[in-house]
Amino acid sequence: MAFPAGFGWGAATAAYQVEGGWAADGRGPCVWDTFTHQGGERVFQNQTGDVACGSYTLWEEDLKCIKQLGLTHYRFSLSWSRLLPDGTTGFINQKGIDYYNKIIDDLLTNGVTPVVAIYHFDLPQALEDQGGWLSETIIEAFNKYAQFCFHTFGDRVKKWITINEPNTLAVLAYDMGIFAPGVPHIGSGGYQAAHNLIKAHARSWHSYDSLFRKEQKGMVSLSLFCCWLEPADPNSVPDQEAVKRAISFQLDFFAKPIFIDGDYPKLVKSQIASMSKKQGYPSSRLPEFTEEEKKMIKGTADFFAVQYYTSRLVKHQENKKGELGFLQDVEIKFFSNPSWQGVGWIYVVPWGIRKLLKYIKDMYNNPVIYITENGFPQCDPPSLDDTQRWEYFRQTFQELLKAIHVDRVNLQAYFVWSLLDNFEWNNGYSRRFGLFHVDFEDPARPRVPYRTAREYAKIIRNNGLEEPL
Repeated sequence: MAFPAGFGWGAATAAYQVEGGWAADGRGPCVWDTFTHQGGERVFQNQTGDVACGSYTLWEEDLKCIKQLGLTHYRFSLSWSRLLPDGTTGFINQKGIDYYNKIIDDLLTNGVTPVVAIYHFDLPQALEDQGGWLSETIIEAFNKYAQFCFHTFGDRVKKWITINEPNTLAVLAYDMGIFAPGVPHIGSGGYQAAHNLIKAHARSWHSYDSLFRKEQKGMVSLSLFCCWLEPADPNSVPDQEAVKRAISFQLDFFAKPIFIDGDYPKLVKSQIASMSKKQGYPSSRLPEFTEEEKKMIKGTADFFAVQYYTSRLVKHQENKKGELGFLQDVEIKFFSNPSWQGVGWIYVVPWGIRKLLKYIKDMYNNPVIYITENGFPQCDPPSLDDTQRWEYFRQTFQELLKAIHVDRVNLQAYFVWSLLDNFEWNNGYSRRFGLFHVDFEDPARPRVPYRTAREYAKIIRNNGLEEPL
């Protein structure tokens, strides 16, 4: 069964997770440098991304992997602090520009479309010191950085992601504080950061639209993370309502303002307002957009980029004590089905991706969709013959074909997370998502294909599966 002609086959990486070279050639520190260097077991075995896969010096090795797979697309991110060490255009690091120019030019020479994320969690420390995503000043700082990227690379890059998983970043970094910068502001920080992330994205989209689109003819969006969610008890009305709230808070929180009408979902607004009232706040902890901001935010994406890994069951859990926190606001508890196989937080639930794609199609007026990340990890030490992992991907591709051919979803590209085993944030190097194994004990960081890489290359060659649906 075939995918549509011209379907985009990709793999993805992110700067902090693969590059290393953390203090090389004038790169400034980012929040993840600070966070990992502080230790305290916030990351598995106090590991860091100081060297990671060494891609800053080993780009040619990455390119060999890309060619071996036969990828049509490669998604990578720019290190803000490698290009602009203090986060501003006051000092531009030419060595950083040279590095990314080489990647872009080599990809194009080899017939691979670059898909570039401007920002993937690694905020320059200098900007965090001024308040980071909790401060309104970040909006203009990000807009200027985005304009710099469009100006510098946009003659060749035609597919842009402004911000990777702002919904993940807002909650984990600024509400719970388990991601860098690691300063929890429970019950308020996530919403303030989300508010600024949405406005920063919208401003940069308008910058592209007004200053660059006519000449460069590219597309700009942002990547949103989403699990598929089902009621723990399908016959329970409270659980069904809990699922609606969970999807609203997870996906629609960002997608509705950007794709529909410039404002948060009513369900989200009423839930946070009523919880805030219970807790004795004079007004909702969720900031409000002005009418002018709503107009600015509405319609600021040229395609729908989504990142799916797994599904969850959801149960209603009333916040009787009025506790602060993101999950407490949603009044839910997450579960997995005991029959689901899994590693860490990811369970093998391939049918969830089809349901999520159908939801996006129905809710967001049948947009062009890119799956900008999807993957399954192995624990360390991994097996090069990763049969169980390949089964996750094989079943996923079957579900994607059903979404395209049965549900008529307009899916145009798919990216595996990740091209390489890499630094997986709090999990360090203990979770391996790579199509290629990386030996982190060897200074040469050799890349060796897993079985999944060879099987994925066949899928790309055939533009589909050999077996019927």
